[in-house]
Amino acid sequence: MNRGATEDPDKRDVARAARGDTRAFERIYVTHSSRIHTLARRILGSELAADGTQDVFVHAWEQLGKFRGESLFATLLHRLAVNVLLRQAEVARRIAARIAPGFVEELEAPMSDAATTIDIDSALARLGPGLREVVVLHDMEGYTHDEIADVLAISISASKMRLHRGRTLLREWILR
Repeated sequence: MNRGATEDPDKRDVARAARGDTRAFERIYVTHSSRIHTLARRILGSELAADGTQDVFVHAWEQLGKFRGESLFATLLHRLAVNVLLRQAEVARRIAARIAPGFVEELEAPMSDAATTIDIDSALARLGPGLREVVVLHDMEGYTHDEIADVLAISISASKMRLHRGRTLLREWILR
């Protein structure tokens, strides 16, 4: 998909970074790190967001030579970030389940303290990972149910169900 008249603002830095120019890659990092960190925080939680962000940019550095310019670099980076972060979330979930299965269930269970003030990141953290991933991808990142089904390897109806359930829980927690 060629953007035609839309010039990619990262094009020159991507080409230079692909040839090993670390300053060009640093400019790419400075331009996109905040948005990637926000996505990482929403998918992985605050405690793993910095590591997730770093891993996304390590993968980006490794993939620079494959960028063909058919879409904006920011689009490619975002798709890469979602894939890397979802893989990390799955690994973290598996590790936590092996170490302390009861603790994982406790983390995913709704808190009962109605006096707790909830911001959106805290509310998202309370959702189970399956619900959180769909809510973040659909409502915050603008993915369609078809795209979510493809990325998460679930059915479209499962995506819709998880979005509905996630929104319902968020609404309950926030309106308490």
